[in-house]
Amino acid sequence: MEQVLRPIYQERASFPETLGVILVEKREIGDPITDTFDAILLIITADDKVPMFTKHYMDSSGKAAMHIISEKQLRKWILLGTKRKVVDWIFNGKVYFDRNEFIEKLKVEFPFAGRKIKIGLEFSKLVRAYMEGKNFFEQGNFMDAYNHVVKLLHHLARIAVIEKGLFPEVTVWLQVKKIDPAIYKLYEELIMSEEPIEKRLGLLFLASEFFIYNRTANGAEHIMDVMAKQEQWEIQELHDDEELKIYSVDLEVFIEFLVEKGFIEVVPNESKNDLIFHREYKKSLSK
Repeated sequence: MEQVLRPIYQERASFPETLGVILVEKREIGDPITDTFDAILLIITADDKVPMFTKHYMDSSGKAAMHIISEKQLRKWILLGTKRKVVDWIFNGKVYFDRNEFIEKLKVEFPFAGRKIKIGLEFSKLVRAYMEGKNFFEQGNFMDAYNHVVKLLHHLARIAVIEKGLFPEVTVWLQVKKIDPAIYKLYEELIMSEEPIEKRLGLLFLASEFFIYNRTANGAEHIMDVMAKQEQWEIQELHDDEELKIYSVDLEVFIEFLVEKGFIEVVPNESKNDLIFHREYKKSLSK
């Protein structure tokens, strides 16, 4: 398959806007990292008119996919922590073209690019999973609570990896087993314990509260930096801020959590109706 794709990546490497070309070959039968294809040809381009363009190829030896990704789109995925398989492609694929060492520099930048933002995003998702899961648990809906605890632990694991200056890989639990055995132990207790599910969940929520408490300051650092830019904020202003848009549906739950923990203060402001106030927010001076 590599020989079949060679003319394609050689042609793409000749384009002035091409920054890098990487070939990723299937490691084993059914390997999901290549989306079931025998090979992935990843081409990174400086042209951002089309964020991503894909073509599929086949011959007698198998099938391949070519993905042309703009640098802008790639950096967005890196910042938001999405498309983890692309990170795997960049780190483990064969680099066939690297204009001005773009790919090598990208590998160095990976762990540090927007680390504060990445932690904030993962922490906001962790908070939602914890709050919704705890609510299901208290209602006796243990299977739904279990699902949310799995999400909670996954986000906690990713935070632990990012805190160590690494990028969460597809096999994040293998990373966490080495980096933070305590978090890995929680995951083991959830999925391998023979205790009744209600008891397992109760212990996991209790332990999670400890981990959340110890990471709240780091998890809130990004949103606190943004809120320091002005004295008070209406909720819509927070939603509209370019840096906070990435929190999306988790923003308001995250804000209420930080209000409860004393990181954000609620400021009542007069409205046209004397019986009701606008609820605005500001960064707590005590944090």
